[in-house]
Amino acid sequence: MKFMKLGSRPDTFYTTEAVRSVSSEVSSDLIIQVKGSRYLLHKFPLLSKCLRLQRLSSESPESSQHQMVQLADFPGGVEAFELCAKFCYGITITVSAYNIVAARCAAEYLQMTEDVEKGNLIYKLEVFFNSCILHGWKDSIVTLQSTKAYPMWSEDLTITSRCIEAIASKVLSHPSKVSLSHSYSRRGRDDMSCNGAESMRHKPESKGWWGEDIAELGIDLYWRTMIAIKSGGKTPSHLLGDALKIYASRWLPNISRDGFVSKQAGSDSDSETTCEVTSKHRLLLESIISLLPVEKGAVSSSFLLKLLKAANILNASSSSKMELARRVGLQLEEARVSDLLIPSLSHSNDTLYDVDMVMIILEQFLLQGQSPPTSPPRSKLGFERRRSRSAENIDFEFQESRRSSSASHSSKLKVAKIVDGYLQEIARDMNLPLSKFIAIAEAIPDFARLDHDDLYRAIDIYLKAHPDLNKSERKRLCRILDCKKLSMEACMHAAQNELLPLRVVVQVLFFEQARAAMAGGKVTELPSNLKALLATQGIDPSRPPAPLSTTTTIPAEDQWSVSGLKSPKSRMSTLRMKLAEDDDLDDNDMHPDGINRNSRLKALCALPTRPKRMFSKLWSINRSASEKN
Repeated sequence: MKFMKLGSRPDTFYTTEAVRSVSSEVSSDLIIQVKGSRYLLHKFPLLSKCLRLQRLSSESPESSQHQMVQLADFPGGVEAFELCAKFCYGITITVSAYNIVAARCAAEYLQMTEDVEKGNLIYKLEVFFNSCILHGWKDSIVTLQSTKAYPMWSEDLTITSRCIEAIASKVLSHPSKVSLSHSYSRRGRDDMSCNGAESMRHKPESKGWWGEDIAELGIDLYWRTMIAIKSGGKTPSHLLGDALKIYASRWLPNISRDGFVSKQAGSDSDSETTCEVTSKHRLLLESIISLLPVEKGAVSSSFLLKLLKAANILNASSSSKMELARRVGLQLEEARVSDLLIPSLSHSNDTLYDVDMVMIILEQFLLQGQSPPTSPPRSKLGFERRRSRSAENIDFEFQESRRSSSASHSSKLKVAKIVDGYLQEIARDMNLPLSKFIAIAEAIPDFARLDHDDLYRAIDIYLKAHPDLNKSERKRLCRILDCKKLSMEACMHAAQNELLPLRVVVQVLFFEQARAAMAGGKVTELPSNLKALLATQGIDPSRPPAPLSTTTTIPAEDQWSVSGLKSPKSRMSTLRMKLAEDDDLDDNDMHPDGINRNSRLKALCALPTRPKRMFSKLWSINRSASEKN
């Protein structure tokens, strides 16, 4: 740190009976009262350099021996006054970044200007401030920090603005051109990497070298400094984001621990109430949000979601929460499931997590601009322009467009995986309404889920955590599941899952048989446990579904067979009718084993929208195999 020494005489100030005085052969004739402290001094050295003391002395009545002057509103306190008094006596004083603001404010108050005496204290302090303090990195930061004690004086004397401009200019310039003073001495030692080479983590040549140092500033000064840096337009957005992350970690150190913020973070006093600390953190958080760069990817989704968790806990403004949700939605594919588990502190519901906020994030993600077309537009003007270009340029533009489209598609695939993982976590919440679970699941486009295994796991967890769901609610929940997209392992689990509606179980088994037939050219043998399950339901796994038994109560016109499926008059209409009727079956029509037989049989009809090809191929294979036998 740079410093300046003024004066040459030794320090002769001393204290007697709570009164500060100076050793001198001349008796004192001036008493100055500064914020509870009394000084017994001499008029000549003080009044010769302090215009304010001259005026106050002339206005105050003179007693027989000492004249009294009151300095009740003196800036800087007794330390700053004593420094100015010693300067007047010619006693050696030391000025550095730590006390220059207090000394400058005190000198301004005492009016120690050039009009009173050439080379007065204000002049010397200004020269040192402009030539040394503002040229040093650490000196500028320490000086700016010290302005917090004298905000009005520092603003009037332009100390604050000059420090901010100096810091911003150094950030915008190349680090090698910056005088760092002892900026890195507090972090200290030369780090050594594992191979013995010197670490570059704290080298000034690193692009984000400034973020950790300015994180020491209070939020008001930090906000102004970051605005000055951003207005320069030279700092990459990701470096601004890194600086904000460092600052948040410094002042909100516990935002990453389950979303809870410690009281002592950013607290200056143990006497502060919880309300005051919360208000401080709320202001700090909203200031950080307002400083976030507008560019996508400048900060990670994980950091944004941590801020969103803190915003929920601190009850930040709705606009701040919506801004964070919007930014998260723009890069949701980078998030982790754990990041999306935002604690719910709303009194309107008892859910563990804020599902509504995640729904807003999903909506923001889906509202992003549509993927560009996979081929150039075929307008007449575009065609004429393309004719004038080379074939290579046309191919390049086409590939770039395809690449952009596929990137958008891949992000949706990633988000689908994230959402299914999120559903598995929130499904354990006993207070989570079915409607919200389904809304989150249905927010993902159908094409984004390449398989439904993760979604099935989430449904299974929800069914186990909510055993009181009635039959219609279970059916409503399982409608979001596409049995054709389940793996063999998931099918085996679903086939034995007693919590699923029976129509879903039979549907799973039938689609697995159909898939095996279409893939291998013949019906694959099912595991013994699945065969046993089908046998208990009266279904022969080696043969296609047979016509419904005439002993049941199903009307004749609702029965269907292989020939019926091949008939143009009874294709989709009959199957869809069965699906619609299945929801209205009479629960009293129970099989002796306790299973609703109508529901069991109607579940066989739960086929995809184009069943003819699947059934005809499957049954033709079976029939040809049986004929050979």
